[in-house]
Amino acid sequence: MTEHLDRAQPAAFEQLGRTYHTYGGSWSARVRGWLAAGHTVPAAAVATLRRSALISYSSSDLSAAVGQLSGPVLNVGEQWAEEAMADGRWSALLAHAATATAARPSAKWEKTARALIDGTGVAPDVLREAVVGWLALVDRPRTIPVTDGWYQNQLDPYNANALRGLAWLLPLLPAHPEIPRALGRLVETCLRKVAGLGPRNPKVANAGVVSLARTEGEAALAELARLSARVTFKGTLKLVDSALEQRAAALGLTREEIEELAVPAYGLDEVGRAGFPFGEAVALLEVRGPKAVLSWRNAAGKAVKSVPAAVRQDHAEELKELKAAVKDIDKMLSAQAERLDRQFLARRVWAYGPWRERYLDHPLVGTLARRLVWTVAGLPAVFDGTGLRTLAGDPLCVHEDAEVRLWHPIGREPAEVAAVRERLEALGITQPFKQAHREVYPLTEAERNTGTYSNRFAAHVLRQHQFHALAAARGWRNKLRLCVDDSAPPATRELPQWGLRAEYWIEGDDGGDYHAGTTGSGSYLRLTTDQVRFYPIDAPQNWAHCGGGGYSMYLPDGLAPVEPLPLTEIPELVLSEVLRDVDLFVGVASVGNDPTWSDGGPEGRFREYWTSYGFGELNQSAETRRALLERLVPRLAIAGRCSIEGRFLHVRGELRTYKIHLGSGNILMEPNDQYLCIVPKSTTSPDAGYLPYEGDRTLAVILSKAMLLAGDTAITDPTITSQIRRA
Repeated sequence: MTEHLDRAQPAAFEQLGRTYHTYGGSWSARVRGWLAAGHTVPAAAVATLRRSALISYSSSDLSAAVGQLSGPVLNVGEQWAEEAMADGRWSALLAHAATATAARPSAKWEKTARALIDGTGVAPDVLREAVVGWLALVDRPRTIPVTDGWYQNQLDPYNANALRGLAWLLPLLPAHPEIPRALGRLVETCLRKVAGLGPRNPKVANAGVVSLARTEGEAALAELARLSARVTFKGTLKLVDSALEQRAAALGLTREEIEELAVPAYGLDEVGRAGFPFGEAVALLEVRGPKAVLSWRNAAGKAVKSVPAAVRQDHAEELKELKAAVKDIDKMLSAQAERLDRQFLARRVWAYGPWRERYLDHPLVGTLARRLVWTVAGLPAVFDGTGLRTLAGDPLCVHEDAEVRLWHPIGREPAEVAAVRERLEALGITQPFKQAHREVYPLTEAERNTGTYSNRFAAHVLRQHQFHALAAARGWRNKLRLCVDDSAPPATRELPQWGLRAEYWIEGDDGGDYHAGTTGSGSYLRLTTDQVRFYPIDAPQNWAHCGGGGYSMYLPDGLAPVEPLPLTEIPELVLSEVLRDVDLFVGVASVGNDPTWSDGGPEGRFREYWTSYGFGELNQSAETRRALLERLVPRLAIAGRCSIEGRFLHVRGELRTYKIHLGSGNILMEPNDQYLCIVPKSTTSPDAGYLPYEGDRTLAVILSKAMLLAGDTAITDPTITSQIRRA
């Protein structure tokens, strides 16, 4: 009998090593018996048992058995861990890193870490390069796939402790630009969402922020400032905010000032440009729109397409750092554009002197600020390539303490808005986000009649997880609705500068079919939408059952209910920007935007909604898109085949005439309005010449489809041609 069990055990352990975790059962006794017989548990099975012991409901018996395992210092199955274990010099450090189970390193933990660093006998730079290299591999796929598909992209929790410890180690090493860069990348990697499970590992992300806060130097501060504009996970964002506020307090500055001053120049010696000598060759770095572009000139001053061989050979380290800086610039440009886009509701006002230094003339931020419209001493102003000028082109002469604000079209005379757009177009300026063409949402008569709420974006069906991500990116707080007996507040955006809280009322929808309407983890796939309301920021929170049933105000300790504020009392800028956010949520997350849902989705339940949304009246953002296309289409190479009529861009091909809806991008074919399903493969628009702003995905889709359909005889994709030629 014993011999039979011994023969069966290896196969059982092999199978165990292919699972993510086990609930214990007989494994405690089997492990002890196997070890007592003088055998070794395979490394993959050790990894499974260690993960299982970390589960909150695992048995103490299993934990005790795992304590007897002498397996690898880290769990196998992850590329970074296997790379780290391949060099035996780091075993003691890795073992100590794996003990990082707290939120922050203790003094005792750090003391041991410093002693181990000194005891490795290698230079700190060697250790830094090793740790940074391991962290760069964290986002790689597992080397040992697990049968539990949900966990395939999740970080191993045992190794996650070691990652946390490695992040804590980096601030103990000599300062180097690679350290903040690696920590920032680790934060973003660990906050990346895994379908059905959420962020990969917020605890490791938090450790990255803690270490950035403990890292001295401008590079660490810049990384914190960048993360403050990119991180949406509430717990991690709170740590980032706290770190920045502590830095600001230490320097006697405001939080806004520290974010502005934290943006590095990245070696740029003028706005958006720099030259870097590499021996006799020169690298030219230039910011073009949202990207940094690197080009080269050889010793003769002639432009060359690739890095000169002498640079690769003699300046490998400097070249590596320059390429890393280019990637850093791209990330920072995106973060700064998002930060600037949020300044409309931040009520930010600058004195002209500091503003010019931190924005207009800043080597990096200046590439964004010079493409925006500002009000300086009350006058709209645009940078024309030589200086700041009025819309009429006159130079601005202002005092150093003159007030500067971001220009916003709400409340402006139509003639001024038109003049701003014409000035930008004449200068060929593409804005980093919608400003001159920004949608505005003045109060409607219907909203005056409802008084305290807007139904403008009610009765829509949204993809929950896409909505949730968009809401977080725009500064809203939202709780995923699970198909369980639970309650949640509405999606909310707090506006402390205005003393207000905006609410968007939503509820889960599974249509009565749990399996078709939820994910494997039980969260609703779709939401239905209702009212937008405003309350004082300190008003008690409304709550509703996740599956619907109406909102009511939770009133602890006998608090009196607070009524929603009349929409007529909401400042027009606040109302417009909040409704613009909600319009974005609907415009992007609506199932009406899915070209594959022409059949109405599960059981056809959404056919009527899909049709009404996908081909119905244009919302405000689509109206803005229509006005832009009216100016843009005549300049296209296919202009002779295009016309804009009502809600559609009409495109005349050789085989058919097509109608592209300006809101959803969905297509109908004449003469019988037959639906044409084209699933976009790219969000990059073709070369359409000048565009006034970046970032309109639907505009890119519409232009791509128009270019494709104008030459419909050249289409080779059978999924498209079969629809076009169908009788």
